[in-house]
Amino acid sequence: MPPFPSRPAAGALLLLALAALTGGCADPADDPRATASREGMRFCPSPEEPPLAPGTPCISQDPAQKYAENHAFQKEMEIGEEERAAAQGKAEALAKALRGLAGKPVGQAEVQAAAGAALGLEPDRIEYREGARGAALTSVDVGGGRTKVCVKGNIDEQGTVTAEVSGRTMDGTCLPGLGGH
Repeated sequence: MPPFPSRPAAGALLLLALAALTGGCADPADDPRATASREGMRFCPSPEEPPLAPGTPCISQDPAQKYAENHAFQKEMEIGEEERAAAQGKAEALAKALRGLAGKPVGQAEVQAAAGAALGLEPDRIEYREGARGAALTSVDVGGGRTKVCVKGNIDEQGTVTAEVSGRTMDGTCLPGLGGH
């Protein structure tokens, strides 16, 4: 009776047999990422080069366009004047709440609670971004809303308070992402 190979050796033999039966590796042309190159996806021509045919997809080389595309998540959704007017009272209530906190030794929980009360939201639904801080609150952004309408407020480093009604950002937040690389 011939000796049987060890388990690791048997496993290796099985893998080799499967590779031989299936042809080894996948065809690179089956990779969906290769579709653009197969279809002629290329960089868009510069102003000095001849234009591509209308409807031909291309990758922008314009730094301003690339910047706009990379920061599109910060763009705000459009809201109507009726929506803006309906939320204006909440913006005024948020500004009043923030004026009561400016320059005081309060933390995130107190700010979110005050902003939540002003906007009719639970404190954990308030977006919070703290800037400079000393012994007292000196710079903070807050925002919240129930729909695509947001109310955002700010205390700047001079203690000035502002509040406004805006649309949510395209990524679904009231406070735009900071971005950066």
